[in-house]
Amino acid sequence: MSDSIGVAVIGAGMAGKAHMAAWRNAPSLFAPTLPPVRLVSIGDVYEPLAAEAAQRFGYARHDTDWRAVAEADDIDVVSVVVANTLHREIVEGLLAAGKHVLCEKPLSDSLDDARAMASAATEAAARGLVARVGFTYRRAPGLAAIKQLVEDGTLGRVLHVSARYWTDYGSSPDVPFSWRFAGAPGTGALADVGSHLAYVAEFLAGEVRSVNGGMFTTAITKRPIAAGFALRGQTVPLTGEFADVENDDYATCNARFGDGSVVGSLEVSRVATAHPNGLVIEVFCENGAARWDQERASEIGLALQSDGSRLGGYRQVVLGPDHPYVAGGMAMDAPGVGWGQNQMFEYQARAFLDEVAGVADPLPANATFDDGVHNMEILDAVARSAAAGGASLDVRPTETVRTTEGAHA
Repeated sequence: MSDSIGVAVIGAGMAGKAHMAAWRNAPSLFAPTLPPVRLVSIGDVYEPLAAEAAQRFGYARHDTDWRAVAEADDIDVVSVVVANTLHREIVEGLLAAGKHVLCEKPLSDSLDDARAMASAATEAAARGLVARVGFTYRRAPGLAAIKQLVEDGTLGRVLHVSARYWTDYGSSPDVPFSWRFAGAPGTGALADVGSHLAYVAEFLAGEVRSVNGGMFTTAITKRPIAAGFALRGQTVPLTGEFADVENDDYATCNARFGDGSVVGSLEVSRVATAHPNGLVIEVFCENGAARWDQERASEIGLALQSDGSRLGGYRQVVLGPDHPYVAGGMAMDAPGVGWGQNQMFEYQARAFLDEVAGVADPLPANATFDDGVHNMEILDAVARSAAAGGASLDVRPTETVRTTEGAHA
């Protein structure tokens, strides 16, 4: 086990801050105790943001070039939380420099780049380096609890699944143009939140084998151009000019999972007014059904056929220490305390540190880069289906075997 682990975060925006806090808090969660974790650097091309974040979250310094992070001898682990188009260059550079890398999803903005990154990760693994992609929602205690109920026979075999991820960050036409609105069809809402929805659905229903009914819509076709830098949701002066939105505000498809007998529907949006972070998934099984809603993250809905028609319908199950991740995973891990999305990032960071440090009883490992490639293959199949008028298309298989997180009790 290492004497200490130095961490850095490249990208100081909203998700970057979640990573910063996670590295700070992860050592206090679960057992066994980790080696000391040193908070070393926050990297961002916009120096005021990097400097403010480093001071706020207790990191020793800030950098404005990812290469400085790669070259630093006191950094061992790096989160990459920047625009998807930048992932490959930064991740490959960090791996070449001997850093362990946790990359945000989706793995890249193109399948070719994602596959090249997966190859680089395989080569780095031979040198003892860990490269993982952040499939954060798999750390949700509610989803892990439902997975256990499926696998232990309480719910039994999944019959079909319904999943949606509605967000409203692009619902106003006054939201300025950014990298999120640039790129080919499928790199918009589908890549941003659909990448989450795809792996969440697979977590409960099995691997996506094929898709059909792919459809995209760009509801707001032009966005104002900002005159300066602003984080999502912040007001910024505008130039008076507009840029064309290049990708999808809304996407939907149907899918077949596992052996093809399990079916489901997936729907994503970034223009769903009044739904800031509305991920909802419902699984219907041979013995009942279960539902999880990100906006009510500390509970699940559970309906069992054994309850009989007089007691039918969903009942609220409040998550607590008897459910995955909760015991030992919060400072106060008592029943009814509550739980939220920030804990997912902490559990993700803790699992990564467990793997780097080689602890004896680690949390389930984070998703591999091969998992990240498969996730992008699903998105690619949806985009190809949409381009072909909703045609049914197989998801291209990934050649290597993938390892994904299980349900931690």
